[in-house]
Amino acid sequence: MPEYHTTLLEVLRTYWPILACSFLVSFVSTPLCRWFALKRRIVDRPDDFLKPHRKSVPYLGGVAIFLGWAAGVLLALVLFEHTSDEAVRPRVAPTMDMTMMAGIFIAGLTIMLLGLFDDLRMASPVFKLAGTAAVAVLLILVGLGDDTILIVLRSTGIRLPDLRQWLILAYSVPLTLFITIGACNATNLIDGVDGLCSGVLGIISAGFLVLSVHLHLWGDWHPWDVQRVTLSLAMMGAALGFLPFNRSPAKIFMGDAGSMLLGLNAAILILLFTKSNAVRWLLGSLMVFGLPLADMILTLARRWRNQRRLMQGDRSHFYDQLLDRGWPIKRVVTISYVLAAFFALMGCVSITLRTRYILLVYPLVIAGAVALVAKFKMVRLEPSPPPPEDAQQSRESEKASS
Repeated sequence: MPEYHTTLLEVLRTYWPILACSFLVSFVSTPLCRWFALKRRIVDRPDDFLKPHRKSVPYLGGVAIFLGWAAGVLLALVLFEHTSDEAVRPRVAPTMDMTMMAGIFIAGLTIMLLGLFDDLRMASPVFKLAGTAAVAVLLILVGLGDDTILIVLRSTGIRLPDLRQWLILAYSVPLTLFITIGACNATNLIDGVDGLCSGVLGIISAGFLVLSVHLHLWGDWHPWDVQRVTLSLAMMGAALGFLPFNRSPAKIFMGDAGSMLLGLNAAILILLFTKSNAVRWLLGSLMVFGLPLADMILTLARRWRNQRRLMQGDRSHFYDQLLDRGWPIKRVVTISYVLAAFFALMGCVSITLRTRYILLVYPLVIAGAVALVAKFKMVRLEPSPPPPEDAQQSRESEKASS
């Protein structure tokens, strides 16, 4: 059993300013961003398909989320870098990896600007994909995700003491790219209903926080412990500070600038959990992020089955299907919160279970999710829309018959 380092009360007393700062900055800056968006007419206009909201809603909520997230990260750097109490510092706040945290900050700023460009200018899927990959490479350059393959080798029991660093990097880069691009796209896809993405990511950040605090208390002391707790709290404060303005009916949208930033933060946390010595923390973090992952897989499966382009937007998300069945928005959002809390709770089960039992429990959770998808027929074949000529002929025939 690892040595017990400190108490939960001490950890809370040390880190609560990060949550408070992120929440307050996000909460205050959101109406300011809304005012600026309305003044500059930066709004999301409704259409008859992907944007069913009744009136134009201002964008730039993602900028407010970034400001809240950035405030929490910068405050943590100031607090922990200048902690003067040497009796407390080694037990509660080890020195952060400043190079890595600087890279994470730049990565967050870059992904926010990439999403903001898409909100304002409608970037192509290829451009967004390349930009997200570039952000992942930046993380690798600062030491995050450069040894992801090692956690996979530990899970299989393979021991390669003479494995060279360049070979570790060669195997780790694809995994890091997959995790980063997947998480950013998963949160982007789930941002389709008022209050959904911000609330779900707030719940997910709570799950990440539970895992992070547990490792902080019981694991071997390392700057990664501080970074995990810091990023969980910054993510939670930024999302929850924005949520009151995004609940139905939404006064402002986060856009891709916010959803991709929250997804990147989740990806960074997952990569930080790969730095631990046990694969169960990686499995637990992936389960905490289970709802966006499940929706992304469901969306891609339905598009593939209906022979649509995988990168083309449609209404195949689970929440769209519930809305199409006549369920009210608030009910759909509440159900999504419950599902997100369930996945987060199951992810936190990794604290009490060993890996051998997790490998039994998590497949049962996945099987249950698949069973629900099959029961509600969420991957069914859909009739193809008529070509424009046929649609025009049908309209003419209707006019003639009337």
